[in-house]
Amino acid sequence: MKKKVLATLMTAAMLATTLVGCGGGDAGSAPAADGGAAEEAPAADAGSDDAAAADDGAAEEAPADDAAAAEEEIPTATFGDPNGTHMEMWTFVEIHGQHYGNMVEKWNEQNPDRTIEITCTTYPYADMHTKLLTSLNAGTGAPDICDVEIGQFPNVVAGLDTWLVPQNDAAAPYLDTMVPARMAVYSGSDGNNYGIPYHVGATVMYYNMAALEEAGLSQADVDAVVTWDDYAALGQKYLDAIGNPEDKHWTSVDTAGCDWLWIAMAEYGEDWTGGMGGTANVQLDSVKKMLTMQQEWVNSGLAMVSPDGHVDLEAGFQNILDHNIVSFPKAMWYMSRFTNYMPEEKGNWYIAKCPVFEAGQKCSVGIGGTGTVVTQQAVDKDLASEFLCWAKMSEEGEQLIWDNLGFDVCNTVLWNDDAFAHDDNNQYNQFFRNYPYDVLYSIKDDIGTVYTVAISPTINEQMCNVTLNDVLENGMDVEEALQAAQDVVDLEQ
Repeated sequence: MKKKVLATLMTAAMLATTLVGCGGGDAGSAPAADGGAAEEAPAADAGSDDAAAADDGAAEEAPADDAAAAEEEIPTATFGDPNGTHMEMWTFVEIHGQHYGNMVEKWNEQNPDRTIEITCTTYPYADMHTKLLTSLNAGTGAPDICDVEIGQFPNVVAGLDTWLVPQNDAAAPYLDTMVPARMAVYSGSDGNNYGIPYHVGATVMYYNMAALEEAGLSQADVDAVVTWDDYAALGQKYLDAIGNPEDKHWTSVDTAGCDWLWIAMAEYGEDWTGGMGGTANVQLDSVKKMLTMQQEWVNSGLAMVSPDGHVDLEAGFQNILDHNIVSFPKAMWYMSRFTNYMPEEKGNWYIAKCPVFEAGQKCSVGIGGTGTVVTQQAVDKDLASEFLCWAKMSEEGEQLIWDNLGFDVCNTVLWNDDAFAHDDNNQYNQFFRNYPYDVLYSIKDDIGTVYTVAISPTINEQMCNVTLNDVLENGMDVEEALQAAQDVVDLEQ
């Protein structure tokens, strides 16, 4: 373990930039880190959804400028009972800490004999993850509880139960109603669960129904879309209706994010990482099919290349506001990007399930995320684990995650709860034409899994820096581009 520390820490530092651009492990530079921190501006597809989230829920994407953030005062807040068990909690999204502050007050009311005081410290993204790895390896200095962005999780979970506390027992009361795919991505090679998620990050399709209606199309037309062929046909019908202007397109494809490719892999049940302990292979049929289809769309004008590489940056928001594209796939945490950065679009957009290549395939995949862990250095491991799982997995905790962070929660018992899913006071229910959880409930059994493992940074960096540009910008042959990418990946495994 000691000999691997330097490499691990270097990987952690690299992830702050490389993962910040690919959605799947999408560790991107998007707004925050879990897609959730409203305080952070979008950056690059960190795979997070948390970035914009806080205002989205939090911060799945890492803040764009950690160096500048490091020079600012580190936000720290203490909540709970001064006479209770004191715990330290680290995060990289301030609003995440506020969630635990709210939950610790509720915990203390319900557990007067086991009260807690928690101090939440918000560090810059890269600083926090490097500091955590250093303290875990040293065996001292780690917090009781800590957020870990999904792109960083392979580094932190490398120490397994010598570094982290398995959450199997504490999570057990909630597992029957939690989305299995989300729990799986925060597991270790030993099969134990080590991280507790904030959200599903389920990928859905966003349609500008106002623009489609102006072109004579209806919601029924959108609902009739099943396959990607159906989707492309509807897009061509839209473009024909508006006269095929050069600056208007049906959708945009990404060169700095892998979300589209994750969708394809989930639909075919494939995973280019090989999963836990597997061999990475980017030359998958699903990836070839998606890239080939996208290349054809770009050549025909059905699609454009996303400004700045993907829709989760300022240029991407403006492209949507200008109605240069009227549909695109993205995780449900992207709802917060609309409310935070495109409020004038309220009432225009409709959410639907993603198309598939073949009827009957899974039609979604969880993208981005932040898993919260309990370290072996916690003062009371059992209490910390019980509190963490309750704060993030109970119906009470999930209600606050939805209301305050805007995440699609993992506890499926709430998805079909009218009071929860159809609350007209909720800002997302007000913003979109349909109830987001109606869509999520309809796909609850069709959400696939793609893992984020040690090789993920290499894959993401190669795809986002080279392969996607070669194929979508330069028209390179898909087979040739993927062979080149595989050669790079093979050097690292």
